[in-house]
Amino acid sequence: MLYFLSKPILHGRTSIKIQALKTHNILYILGTNPSLSFSTTSKQQSFTVSYLIKTCGLSPESASSASKHVNFETPDQPDSVIAFLNTHGFSKPQIATITGKMPRILSSNVEKTLLPKITFFNSKGMSSSDLTKVISKDPKVLEVSLEKKIIPCFNFLSNLFQSDNDALAVLILWPRFLQYNFDSCISPNINVLRQNGVPELNIVKGFRRIPYTISAAPIVFKENVAKVKKMGFNPKRFNFILAVRVLGSMSKSTWERKFDVYNKCGWSEKEILKAFKCHPYVMAFSEDKIKAVMDFLVNVMAFQASSVAKQPNLLGLSMEKRIVPRGLFVKDLISKGLLEKDLGPWILFGITEEMFLNRFVYCYEEEKASELLKLYNEKLELAAGGKLKTDRL
Repeated sequence: MLYFLSKPILHGRTSIKIQALKTHNILYILGTNPSLSFSTTSKQQSFTVSYLIKTCGLSPESASSASKHVNFETPDQPDSVIAFLNTHGFSKPQIATITGKMPRILSSNVEKTLLPKITFFNSKGMSSSDLTKVISKDPKVLEVSLEKKIIPCFNFLSNLFQSDNDALAVLILWPRFLQYNFDSCISPNINVLRQNGVPELNIVKGFRRIPYTISAAPIVFKENVAKVKKMGFNPKRFNFILAVRVLGSMSKSTWERKFDVYNKCGWSEKEILKAFKCHPYVMAFSEDKIKAVMDFLVNVMAFQASSVAKQPNLLGLSMEKRIVPRGLFVKDLISKGLLEKDLGPWILFGITEEMFLNRFVYCYEEEKASELLKLYNEKLELAAGGKLKTDRL
């Protein structure tokens, strides 16, 4: 019979091999029904989606997407993982986040894969709340090798800082460090900084504040260090590392676009580069933020673009919480004859809230101060709600 099925069927001039028929019949003879297999897989996926929604708290869309990466027929295995996470302080929203980001965690062996890592971090002093935040931020922490990744990474940081607590602080800030190969990535970058005269104290400070900077690809990192040095940054100052960070965060075209935005706002090339050297993050702000702040300070507050360029950190202040409400409040003071016009932008926007109130509100007699405080609070509320309008904003 099998021999017969393998032979071609002649129909007119056309010779047709019935390979599909052969396969179907063989499967039928062997007692295997493809539709039954498909039906079983479909039921498993349906169960998985239902479990992800009801037990893990995922939305139907997220559950459907996650089910492509994990599949189970019964709740026994995923239940053991959920119970483990619950026992170790993970909230329902955190469990939903973790299973949504890395659904295959539900197939993990609790005793062999999950518990040893939790135990390690606890032994080093990481609190339960910090641990749940770290894993929620990057669930792959529970996937990487304890012996090959986590322990070597922790030991490296602990030796660098001479402190287990500082090592933990970096991992809490940037858990992705646990996925890097320190010998081929992190160590070469640290050596580049040392070779260029960056003090050890600043390297450690860089790890604490912006650890992701030193995890860049070594070739790119080395190029950015060279560029920053060529711009005239002093390697002895921490701004050197900040500049490397900013330069490494954008493409050449993005840098050129932002350079062009500042230029159109009235800054010369010399002023832009000087501002970058003074405050590297001036090139990290979005183009929209740059335009909005410069428009308000120059066209509403009537400051010279060059005077703003001398205080580039003003660009990092909040428009809603500081620049707009303070600016329009001060314009009201000027219109009421309570204040002269010749005040620099830093005096108005750079000082703390307490200093601002003391200088522009509480300095008046009690009745007037109460009236002005009410006016200032109104502008803060309107700005926070996006309701504060000007001719230019």
